[in-house]
Amino acid sequence: MRPAEDPSDASLAIAARRGDQAAFGAIMRRHKGWLYQFIRRYVADRDDAYDVLQESFVSAWGALARFDPERPFEAWLRRIALNKCRDRARRNAVRRAALALLGIGAASSEPATSAPDSAHQMDHALQRLETAVAKLPRPLKEALVLTALEGLSHKEAGETLGINAKAVETRVYRAKRRLAQMLDPSDLADLLGNE
Repeated sequence: MRPAEDPSDASLAIAARRGDQAAFGAIMRRHKGWLYQFIRRYVADRDDAYDVLQESFVSAWGALARFDPERPFEAWLRRIALNKCRDRARRNAVRRAALALLGIGAASSEPATSAPDSAHQMDHALQRLETAVAKLPRPLKEALVLTALEGLSHKEAGETLGINAKAVETRVYRAKRRLAQMLDPSDLADLLGNE
């Protein structure tokens, strides 16, 4: 007699969607090894990679209703993990840029957490940056967020906004000038880059 075959990813996902936590546990055990290795290629720190792995599985659990059992589960899970890697990289880049912009831990790529006040300083720095960006006129803010924070090219941002790449470039330039007036202009290039 042949041993029963392991259930497919699709059948486990369907069971997990119905609330079967054991089925989702089986999915996690089945995919955690390769998914961690995939994430580790994007995230330099092992602990960060483990955190992203956990975030990916939490997101997958929450998104099971959108999983199409006719499509490969691994591709769906990999896409979730890739988005989590991008989110983490974006948050880290914004944090480093904000700290450099406001002169807190300027050239360090390490999070400024060694001094007792550093967490407070980081929160204050990010709040000042967010406040300044929020005060920008909508067209300038949209172009800036899409390019500087979301990492889109001028062309991609233009497609999103329904304008051409040159108009995006102009808006980003104007946004940088406005921020230079509101914040420390000597460090503005560190925050937004020079496109």
